[in-house]
Amino acid sequence: MNVLGIIPARYHSSRFPGKPLVNIHGKSMIQRVYEQAKKCKELNDLIIATDDIRIFTHVKSFNGNVKMTAKNHQSGTDRCAEIIQKIDKKFDVIINIQGDEPTINPQQISNLIKLFKKPHIEIGTLAKKITSDIQINDPNVVKVMFDKNNIALSFFREREKSNNMFFKHIGIYAFKESILLKITKLKETKNESKYNLEQLRWLDNHYKISICETVYDNISVDTEEDLNKLLKQEFNT
Repeated sequence: MNVLGIIPARYHSSRFPGKPLVNIHGKSMIQRVYEQAKKCKELNDLIIATDDIRIFTHVKSFNGNVKMTAKNHQSGTDRCAEIIQKIDKKFDVIINIQGDEPTINPQQISNLIKLFKKPHIEIGTLAKKITSDIQINDPNVVKVMFDKNNIALSFFREREKSNNMFFKHIGIYAFKESILLKITKLKETKNESKYNLEQLRWLDNHYKISICETVYDNISVDTEEDLNKLLKQEFNT
């Protein structure tokens, strides 16, 4: 099974412009994500996909594999689709690795890849059981509900009273290459627009999203406040 990892890295984030290049204990955030992902032995290749020459030049400086993409993509998923149409080699599985999670554990990537040993898997993503009421009540923490077969039923932000157990959605995605190309051609749905969650478009169009539980809780850097919290942690350089 040939597996490609892609790390979308956009410079003009609305809440934190330039965040891929912020310094985290001596290394940029994008370099830390790249180096963590490289530790996953199941990845056959890894590419950073960016729309900005500053990120492109920086990635080259640490010998990372990087390609330029268009600036008008609405999501990292769209950026991944552009990459696989640009390269000659075909891959069985594409992993969309978030460029703002410098603490990503390579085992999470490995676990997602293992899902695709089952030929019927279309899309895979991660979820971690929530034990904190703060996270349960935080609308910025996306939750996922899934059935006994680990197929996603819904993604939501606000607490749903009917739930007795909550799982945080970890936003790394794995796709069959053919599925990725199909879903990026779908039109935005009302649910996606209402909740600002692109995966709802896939569910609305009857694609199955398989959930893999993880014990690791990734830290996303969406704001400078998130970065300041992250800087209090120790990192292996």
